[in-house]
Amino acid sequence: MANTPSAKKRVRQNAKRRMRNKDVRTRTRSFIKRAQMAIEEGNPEVATEAVKMAVSEIDRAKSKGVLHRRNADRRKSRLMKRLAPILKSK
Repeated sequence: MANTPSAKKRVRQNAKRRMRNKDVRTRTRSFIKRAQMAIEEGNPEVATEAVKMAVSEIDRAKSKGVLHRRNADRRKSRLMKRLAPILKSK
């Protein structure tokens, strides 16, 4: 357990940040999951809108520091890669 006042404050700060980051991470994962399900259904309009919303949410998490820049870019790239064949077959 923390002994110094600064270490105790750090513990409190980390707990707050962990809760905040958890909310953002959960929300981001939900949007990604919705986008993946929409892609699997195969409807181009719905899938495009879902991916657009997921990308926006990923960017929001990146700007808040919850996701690393390259991790966010990789996730967006993978979503777009999965979306591309559906848009081609349209």
